[in-house]
Amino acid sequence: MTIRPRDLTANDLVLSYFSLPRRHPIEDRIALAAAAGFAGIGLFIGEYQRLAAEGRAGAWLDELLDEHQIAVAEIEVVSSWARPGSDDHGFELAAWEMADRWECRYMQAIGPFDGSFDDAGRAFGALCDRAGEHGLVVGLEFLPFTNIVDAADALRIVETADRDNGGVCVDIWHHERGARDLSLIAALPGSRILGIQMNDGPLVAQLSDYKEDCLANRVPPGQGEFAVADLVACLRERGVTVPWSLEVCRDLTNGPSPAVHVQQCADAMRLALR
Repeated sequence: MTIRPRDLTANDLVLSYFSLPRRHPIEDRIALAAAAGFAGIGLFIGEYQRLAAEGRAGAWLDELLDEHQIAVAEIEVVSSWARPGSDDHGFELAAWEMADRWECRYMQAIGPFDGSFDDAGRAFGALCDRAGEHGLVVGLEFLPFTNIVDAADALRIVETADRDNGGVCVDIWHHERGARDLSLIAALPGSRILGIQMNDGPLVAQLSDYKEDCLANRVPPGQGEFAVADLVACLRERGVTVPWSLEVCRDLTNGPSPAVHVQQCADAMRLALR
C-alpha cells in the first residue's frame, strides 16, 4: 500500500466511517473516498467483523485499497474499556487484527465509564497499553450524553492515564451541542489531540433524542451554524498535526447521493482549511 496510515498529517483528509450509512458497500465507500481525494477511511470494527465472516477482509480488501490508494486510517470504536463486566474482548481482538494488517494509526474510544475518574484513568491507560502493542494511538471522545461530557472530562482521564499514545478526540458536533466553550478546547495540549472529527449543523436540535439528531442532521463544514473557523483556528494554534476526519453523519434518504455527499464533505473541509 502506497499510503501509510501512520504517515498521515494535517494536510490529509480521512472519511470517517459514519459519514455514510453503516451498511454502505465497502467497495463503493473506498471508491468514493478516493474520487474525492481522501487519503484514508475509517472502518467500524463491526463492519470489519462482518467482512471477515464473509471472507472479504483479507486479500480481496487489500487489493481494493491498493487499487484506489486509500488507507484504513481509523478504527471505530471501543466502548466497554471502563465498565467491569462488559465484554468487548471480541471487538478489541478485531481491532488488533485491523491494526496489524493495515498499520492503522488511530483507534477511537468512548464512554461511559463506571466508578471514579481515577478508575477511568487507570482503565484508559490499560487500553492504551494494549493498543500500543499494535502501534495505535487512542483518542477518547467526549459525548454530552455520557459521563465524559466535555473536553475537560476527557483530558482529566487522559492525563490520569498518562500514556504517550493516549489523547482526546475533538468532534465539533459534541463541542457545539455540548459545552460550546472554546476555552476547554484551548486548554488541550496539542500533543494530546489525537483525533479530530469535523462537520456542521444547526445549533438548535432538530430531534429530541441527542444520538438520533447527531446521526441524521449533520452537514459539511461551513454549511451549518457551527463556529467552524474558530475551532479550526484553535486547533491549529495548539499545533495539531493529525489528519482532519470528516464525520458528517446524515440521513441520505431524501438528501444528496452518497457520491455527492462525500465530494461535498471534502470540498467543504478544504475550503474551511483555507
